Amino acid sequence: MSNNSDDMSTSKKSFNTFYIEVKEIEKRDSALTSTQQIDHLLRPGSTYFNLNPFEVLQVEPEATIDVIKKRYHTMTKLVHPDRNPDNKDRARMAFDIVNRSWRTLENEVTRKKCLDIYEEAKERTNHMIAKKRKKQKKEHKRFEDIPEDDPENYKHALHVMVMKLFADVERKQQQLEQRDQEDRKRKREAEIEEEDIQEYETEWQKNYEESRQSRVDSWHDFQSKHMGRKLLPPKHKPETR
Repeated sequence: MSNNSDDMSTSKKSFNTFYIEVKEIEKRDSALTSTQQIDHLLRPGSTYFNLNPFEVLQVEPEATIDVIKKRYHTMTKLVHPDRNPDNKDRARMAFDIVNRSWRTLENEVTRKKCLDIYEEAKERTNHMIAKKRKKQKKEHKRFEDIPEDDPENYKHALHVMVMKLFADVERKQQQLEQRDQEDRKRKREAEIEEEDIQEYETEWQKNYEESRQSRVDSWHDFQSKHMGRKLLPPKHKPETR
């Protein structure tokens, strides 16, 4: 009986957590209109910020997949081109950004990679803070606060580190794609060169065969014209004195 009670208690806590997360998102949604969401997604520097799918969908990395999905549906309704007939081009761009972010987060593998970036960002941020404390200790300022002691400053430092790591991942991906493209280009150029060589050799062989047949035909013509003729030695002319 106690086990059932524990299960019910856990389920109730999970539901309450989910409900609170949903309500927080709904509250944030109500503050932004369709135009504001589009402007937010296409703001200056958006190419950099939109590398982070959590940033695009405006959810915390700890959010459940159900919360993320609800947020995705809400945002797609807001920025859908049909809902923004006077701003269709920008709406289409925003709509594509939201869709791309959702595809990343709905997939367990790619969502795990994004969460790993957050974990690495936390480790790096904490390491940076530890270095600052160590420096303060050397300078006999161990009792002084550092900016990241303020929760908001820590959150900002973590956010900056997360964006930097997402940018690093994107840059590495672009480098790999460029390298792959260059490899495929070199391979294709080699194939074209080989095809040209084969075509040249084929053409040369064809011309050789044609000229060879022409020479054979000429020799046969010569033989047929002189067949039966007896080649006589030149007549001796008497000397004149």
